[in-house]
Amino acid sequence: MGEECRRAGACLCGSVRLSAIPSKLEMDVCHCSMCRRWSGGTFMAVPCGDSLEFESAGTLGVYRSSDYAERLFCTACGSTLAWRMSDGSSAAVAMHVFTDTEGFVFAEEIFIDEKPPHYSFANDTRKLTGAEVMAQFASQQGA
Repeated sequence: MGEECRRAGACLCGSVRLSAIPSKLEMDVCHCSMCRRWSGGTFMAVPCGDSLEFESAGTLGVYRSSDYAERLFCTACGSTLAWRMSDGSSAAVAMHVFTDTEGFVFAEEIFIDEKPPHYSFANDTRKLTGAEVMAQFASQQGA
């Protein structure tokens, strides 16, 4: 996808405005315990590689949640915005931050082995365990 596919978005209060180029027109869901606590449910996100840019970031909060990643949010309204590698090499932008969500399909669930038993999605999706996700990250870092 090229620059013409860049999509704009914002937090609930509009203080943080961003844009990114989706790596694919797919929404993925993360079931890991950190994402569930952070987002108040599952984290529904669009993989955007290293294309995440901020037009306005005055109230952007960054929380380093692990040795390798951080979570971005608005300190004014609390909106969950994105998860990204600490070095900026990869980001997953919250699906509903984007103004235009046309064309996306729900394609993948990650950390499926951490999903609580009290909910399930009806969609037929790819399902990856935490170990499979971490192996993918490791192979991308070595590429």
